[in-house]
Amino acid sequence: MKGIILAAGAGSRLYPASLPISKILLPVYDKPMIYYPITTLLLAGIRDILIITNPYDIDNFKKVLGDGSQIGVKFSYAVQEVPKGIAESFLIAEDFIQNSPVALILGDNIFHGFGFSSMLKEVGTRTHGATVFGYQVQDPERFGVVEFDKNNKAISIEEKPARPKSNYAVTGLYFYDNNVVKYAKTLKPSARGELEITDLNKIYLEKNELKVEILGRGFAWLDTGTFESLLQASNFVQSMEINTGMKIASIEEVAYRMGYIDNKKLLDISKKYKNNGYGKYLEKIVNTV
Repeated sequence: MKGIILAAGAGSRLYPASLPISKILLPVYDKPMIYYPITTLLLAGIRDILIITNPYDIDNFKKVLGDGSQIGVKFSYAVQEVPKGIAESFLIAEDFIQNSPVALILGDNIFHGFGFSSMLKEVGTRTHGATVFGYQVQDPERFGVVEFDKNNKAISIEEKPARPKSNYAVTGLYFYDNNVVKYAKTLKPSARGELEITDLNKIYLEKNELKVEILGRGFAWLDTGTFESLLQASNFVQSMEINTGMKIASIEEVAYRMGYIDNKKLLDISKKYKNNGYGKYLEKIVNTV
């Protein structure tokens, strides 16, 4: 399975902070925001990742992440010239996807919760149909909303409905089989001129090929698109890391735990950050094995 991170938006809700640099490269506590979606894909067993950004920020992403070889993965890059909807990602990534199933995650989405790694590994093995994740929210009218029947089977999905049929929002993490490009090509722009990911999900739903995994109590889904949510995410990560003594979304640690790099490589990386706690944390991992 391959992975896509959509990091192409202007981030205008975070102006002026995001004027000089993509919001996806802004820090969430002690690491760039993009580390969090990368970690999610790595935990699903995905090592071949395409980062879709805008033409102004692509060099910054390459500077931060390189080609991925330092952590045993592969990063590729593509440009979305003008934002035309999440589902356009699959048209941009057609040559990258080829005949593989693919996961897409939005660059400003952060997930954390007990058992999430196991869930991702299981979903990452699916090669037929689509899987999305539902999360209960107080303001479902801001999201794509999924409706369930009495057996908890998804029966409808609506984009930003005025009268939501449930409180379950569809999060910014999606898994699809290799029919996704074919289906994306059939989409028509919505009233706001975008290829809607909800319309793509509806195709799978109508074919009875859509699974909705519920992220229940104990899970955190953070959308860091506003100043308030960005601060909340940073505070959440700081609190969890202080309380547990473990980092959230350290891509180097995850790559090491997944067996993509060895002790020596992790120790070499730790020296790059030797003057702060991040480097000391990576060094500690090596020394406690």
